[in-house]
Amino acid sequence: MDPLLDPITGDYAGGSTDTLANAVYLRLMTPLGGWWADPTLGSRLHELSRSKDSNRIDLLACQYAEQALQPLLQDGRASRVQVSSQRQGSGRLLLNIEVAETGGHIRHFQHQVRIA
Repeated sequence: MDPLLDPITGDYAGGSTDTLANAVYLRLMTPLGGWWADPTLGSRLHELSRSKDSNRIDLLACQYAEQALQPLLQDGRASRVQVSSQRQGSGRLLLNIEVAETGGHIRHFQHQVRIA
């Protein structure tokens, strides 16, 4: 079990987790190549905060999230990852992420993305 990270504040939430919650959070929040111990950890989602708000951004955000979560599939901790998006208003996008753990449990996560 790992200490649970709060996805809103980034601090420890006080509990513990045996799910992929921390792995999903860290892979989405860390800029790709931003962690010294693993240059493949992270996502390109931070780049969207400088992008023009258009319909193609939704597709890019889903692709960036799927790429960031691909190592969970490769190392066998997850058997499936699905990402969809929905608009939360001007300049905001909500990613709905479904991860099927290898044990059969399906976990749902949400991740906010800021768009310029």
